[in-house]
Amino acid sequence: MPFSLHTLLMAIVPIFVSIDVLGSIPLFLGMTGQMETKPRRRLVTEATLTAGTVAMVFVISGKLIFSLLGITENDFRIGGGIVLVVMAVTELLFPDETRRDPEASVGIVPIGIPLIMGPAALTSIIIVTDTYGYLLSTLSLIVNLLFVWVVFRNAIYIHTIVGSAGLRALAKVAWLLLVAIAVMMIRVGIQNIMHQPL
Repeated sequence: MPFSLHTLLMAIVPIFVSIDVLGSIPLFLGMTGQMETKPRRRLVTEATLTAGTVAMVFVISGKLIFSLLGITENDFRIGGGIVLVVMAVTELLFPDETRRDPEASVGIVPIGIPLIMGPAALTSIIIVTDTYGYLLSTLSLIVNLLFVWVVFRNAIYIHTIVGSAGLRALAKVAWLLLVAIAVMMIRVGIQNIMHQPL
């Protein structure tokens, strides 16, 4: 797909919504609130690099995984869309039951994986790669990870400005948008399968 600012934005949005970094700020602060500023910022860099490494594996080898499993991009669109719908609806309706364990050790796990790069984000990355190609998907991933890095490094200040209620509201909006994106994925997958020759 030819490069343009519009297509780059279209590739950025699904990954941005599925990472939901603003909605993750309270959990991140719960894990790192007692740390000094320097160690916490070093941890943010480590976690972001971990998330980026895992994501790039999916960007590069996503189609190989499809080939080995005997599935198509449309199969993954439909299956991934269904998973994203379930995750988003669960998060919207039962948020207290879907919180990640705050007692888990921080660092690469669970901040890098799965707080930053969880199942929803990985699913979105594979779909974005298939739709927009390697260049745009890699650029959109870099933009999103830079945003994650900046937000988590300044999480305390953002939490002070927006407040807990504001962050929860932003998280709800992000998950609602993810439902819409997931429905679009399912619709496109079904349409493509319907138009395939028998």
